[in-house]
Amino acid sequence: MFSGIILKVLSITLLIIVAIVLILGIGTLFKGGETSKKYSNKLMQLRVLLQFLAILALVGFAYFFKN
Repeated sequence: MFSGIILKVLSITLLIIVAIVLILGIGTLFKGGETSKKYSNKLMQLRVLLQFLAILALVGFAYFFKN
């Protein structure tokens, strides 16, 4: 029971972090200028990495804790 709550919180936290990085990346892209050149691509690369980790975690949780 307790581990299930921790896993749900961890899953939601990972998804929120991905959403924050996505919003920052899009905002930087639309801002344009030197900031966009410097950070936009890096933020999108970070988003892809975080999405990969979130998907791995969610699939792992589904596999190991199926009832």
